[in-house]
Amino acid sequence: MERQHRRPLIAVPGRFSESASALRYKALVNAHALIKGVYEAGGEPVTILPVADPGTSESALYEEVSQRLAFADAVLLPGGGDIAAWRYGQEDHTESDAGDDLQDVFDLAVARYVVENKVPTLAVCRGMQILNVSLGGDLEQHLPTPHMNQIHTITLDDASSLTSSIARNPQVSCYHHQAVGNLGKGLRATAWADDGTVEALELQGAQFWIHAVQWHPEDTVASDLAQQALLKEFIANIPLG
Repeated sequence: MERQHRRPLIAVPGRFSESASALRYKALVNAHALIKGVYEAGGEPVTILPVADPGTSESALYEEVSQRLAFADAVLLPGGGDIAAWRYGQEDHTESDAGDDLQDVFDLAVARYVVENKVPTLAVCRGMQILNVSLGGDLEQHLPTPHMNQIHTITLDDASSLTSSIARNPQVSCYHHQAVGNLGKGLRATAWADDGTVEALELQGAQFWIHAVQWHPEDTVASDLAQQALLKEFIANIPLG
């Protein structure tokens, strides 16, 4: 019998939720539309529990994350809350939320892992901001006009590999009040909103597929061919050992 082609395993760090009525307790969640979109594009999403014992050193946590993610063929860094401003050298803005220390340290370790180990990665919204901060960049903590519940047209750089998949001027769904500021080491902006907000990042010279988008592909993936194409390109560029 011919062996069936397996789905690539996509590690997705979970997000903590204070309430989940079906479970009755605090929950670990990921957006159903996002993981369904990944599945329908051909991947097998696996939610990962963020764990970091108090006092664990950065190097020890990195080693632990490396061991835990060794099974994964790729990583998806999803959206979520604000990153603590001190992590990129700023004071908290009055419009920023308090953040979650465990979520921050875990996500930053994951971002370091994917870059150092050349793991195919799609970073979404907070995930894009995590990638930027992990490489030494910072954030604009509150946009003059937040992109909340907004579908707008963006412009992709002609040189971006995404242009051939999702076209140069796709419409995207955004829900964020923060944005990338100074770029982290090796990153380049590849898409912009009309007001100049960076909407996508790539890692220059990367020998593996890694893209970060500020928008939420899951919001419109059910009906938007461009967002479906983004997820399909992500899955198609995951080598299976």
